[in-house]
Amino acid sequence: MGHFRLHDSIQEENYHYLVFDLVTGGELFEDIVAREFYSEADASHCIQQILESVNHCHQNGVVHRDLKPENLLLASKAKGAAVKLADFGLAIEVQGDHQAWFGFAGTPGYLSPEVLKKEPYGKSVDIWACGVILYILLVGYPPFWDEDQHRLYSQIKAGAYDYPSPEWDTVTPEAKNLINQMLTVNPNKRITAAEALKHPWICQRERVASVVHRQETVDCLKKFNARRKLKGAILTTMLATRNFSSKLIT
Repeated sequence: MGHFRLHDSIQEENYHYLVFDLVTGGELFEDIVAREFYSEADASHCIQQILESVNHCHQNGVVHRDLKPENLLLASKAKGAAVKLADFGLAIEVQGDHQAWFGFAGTPGYLSPEVLKKEPYGKSVDIWACGVILYILLVGYPPFWDEDQHRLYSQIKAGAYDYPSPEWDTVTPEAKNLINQMLTVNPNKRITAAEALKHPWICQRERVASVVHRQETVDCLKKFNARRKLKGAILTTMLATRNFSSKLIT
């Protein structure tokens, strides 16, 4: 199963240790740009593994709430290693298909419209994030993007994305159809993980998905990865500076 398993929990006076699976393959997105060949069919296989993990979580009443490239890791460095979902720090438990306002949680570019509108939400927030991830897997850049967070959130709430030429011209209609069903603004009409796994682009991959190498996607993904790392480094520095400043004040 493509998620971290908890093996042990150790409680000490001031610390609580959780022992999970050891994963050594690094991030999925970093592995993709290092491959010699990457096709739409490969993207289909990647999202299938992610959806299988998400479906397992949902069947057990768990909503991840922070699906993003940084939390998609590979079990090992071996070719074809399994994709693992990581970082359940924002995960919540829900009963069935119950929806409620569980608080604002997630990463800006992957947040669903209902979270941004502060409406009741549930498992479907994970599917929205999967739609964003699938879009990136196919062309190397996200469906929603703006340096200004207010404008970014406006795009997401409106579901304002498209498939620009020429990069999307070589993507099959079936792949776009699955993305459309994942990035449906109304969460009640959004496809579920179980339904997505039955989509022709997933379960009939050999017949439907293109096997042409997508070099442009790999090139764009390299730039996307670099931006992610830079933003992460800046955020880490800002947090460290803030913590240091607060210690000086106290």
